[in-house]
Amino acid sequence: MTAGVPPAPVEGLTSTPNLKRRQSIAAIGRWIFILATAFAIVALGALAWYIISRGWGALSWGLLTNPPSRRPERAGLNLAIYGTLWIISLTVLIAFPMGVAAAIYLEEYAPKNRWTRMLQINISNLAGVPSVVYGLLGLGIFVEWLSLGRVVLAGALTMALLSLPVIIISTQEALKAVPWSLRESAYGVGATRWQVTASHVLPAAFPAILTGAILAVSRAIGETAPLLVAGAAGFVTRRPDSFDDSYTTIPIQLYNWMARPQKEFLDLAAAGIIVLMGLLVLMNSFAIILRQHYSKKTRW
Repeated sequence: MTAGVPPAPVEGLTSTPNLKRRQSIAAIGRWIFILATAFAIVALGALAWYIISRGWGALSWGLLTNPPSRRPERAGLNLAIYGTLWIISLTVLIAFPMGVAAAIYLEEYAPKNRWTRMLQINISNLAGVPSVVYGLLGLGIFVEWLSLGRVVLAGALTMALLSLPVIIISTQEALKAVPWSLRESAYGVGATRWQVTASHVLPAAFPAILTGAILAVSRAIGETAPLLVAGAAGFVTRRPDSFDDSYTTIPIQLYNWMARPQKEFLDLAAAGIIVLMGLLVLMNSFAIILRQHYSKKTRW
């Protein structure tokens, strides 16, 4: 190549027809994505407006404090709220440490062979399994085989199984995002693998790990099918006070109200959806505050 002479353009890469065609395809794809996003936002907004406009008038303090009743003017979500808090709290306590520990082992300790690759594929597949399958699994293992019965603990274990794949996958991605140089610097001063993981990698990845936990809890709090299959009661007379009490949850209570023909129960169901969304926003906001708190401490 002669000095000072620019290289000849590659045929087909910089020609005007091909460039215009690629730009046209890119513009069409961009508009397709914009229209799809706009459609989803409009549909979500219309659904939220319908729910709020129908259920806003039925919101009252009695909706939060009254137990279930066959009379719509006396019906409330009190017992269902307690059941939901029990289930979600136990689910997080069971699934979060197990999921994080499994992800740390797979990402930091497990050998990279065909067995771990097969295990990783199965975990990814489990994240897409329908939730009712987990309900059947919980019914067979926790309710029948372990003889726990249709109680809070069996429901929480079932929801923990549902949440585990999401927590494991998101935790692995968070660990992969930590720069390898951070590990190398710790190894360079003589730290062991566990010291590197516990003191450097895990704190750096913790904000992203919390994001995965938020997604898992958001999915679990609105599930109905696995809890129905695993033994949640459609009607309870007292709130759960221990692991071996019967329970119901907000989604199951809403399902029962929507199955009734009276218009008042349909309005109560819409108000209950607003309460469920508020509870979800409250729990997610707390998790986001924790994530932001730990994000400020992350430096690499």
